[in-house]
Amino acid sequence: MRPETAIVEIHRKYKIHTEHYRNPAANKTIILVNGSLATTAFFAPTLRYLQPRFNVVLYDQPYAGQSKAHNRHDRPIRKEDEAEILLELIEHFRANHVLSFSWGGAATLLALAQRPRRIEKAVINSFAARLNQPMRDYLERGLDLLLARDRFNVGRLINGTIGKHLPSLLKRFNQRHISSLAEHEYLQMHFHVREVLTRDTQCYLACAEAIEVPLLFVNGERDEYTTAADARLFAAHARQCQFRTIGNAGHFLDMEHKAAWRDTRQALLGFLQPAMATSAPLLDGHRYPLVERRAAQRIAS
Repeated sequence: MRPETAIVEIHRKYKIHTEHYRNPAANKTIILVNGSLATTAFFAPTLRYLQPRFNVVLYDQPYAGQSKAHNRHDRPIRKEDEAEILLELIEHFRANHVLSFSWGGAATLLALAQRPRRIEKAVINSFAARLNQPMRDYLERGLDLLLARDRFNVGRLINGTIGKHLPSLLKRFNQRHISSLAEHEYLQMHFHVREVLTRDTQCYLACAEAIEVPLLFVNGERDEYTTAADARLFAAHARQCQFRTIGNAGHFLDMEHKAAWRDTRQALLGFLQPAMATSAPLLDGHRYPLVERRAAQRIAS
């Protein structure tokens, strides 16, 4: 099913490209929040199991994807700005749930700490409560490459670290996507990385303490950058939280292989729709490669 696309204006400041996948049988809407350098195409595998159950909203940040042509890029955007955009989109689409990936979790936690009245549950994928040494090393290596707009080596760095468990096909398209980014996107990412390296991650724990809705943290067993153990540090701060570790999966979870796709799907649906998840059919063996090919094609577009 093709989405309804629209440009949503936020406070006369940002114009956001949105994709709304409507499901006439669904009574809940979920909005998905990208990680750094990603676009709506990133969520192709996730969309495949969410759209049969929910209305799904995807969007590009002002500096990325199909939003960037509609915005000025004269200054970097902070996580607080991204949180405000998310809050406005939650109201605009009347979203009930939110799901974030990687550093999209930072803006999501900031937004949820403001207790948006519509949100009932939230899923935080591949995010942790502290900046561990492998993640710090990865970010510090990326700073100079981003500032120099060294497209080839930025791609190599990502594919060799957080993306090292991706299939080779997706690594190739990932490299192509990163190599095609505009100059302002590299400067935005440089600003973001520097902000992450200098910011006290205690602020995310403080956000968790202010959040009232149930949270699910999902991390890959093989992810050394946002580990399951580091995510569980949120347990001492969030009022209602659950944790799931996806076996034999790295940072990119449901993009990495069929079993990770299935297990991530079951974890998310079991949390968001526990009464229905037990009756959900398993993915048949011949369809996952098609998901992978479509994801790769969309990442490259």
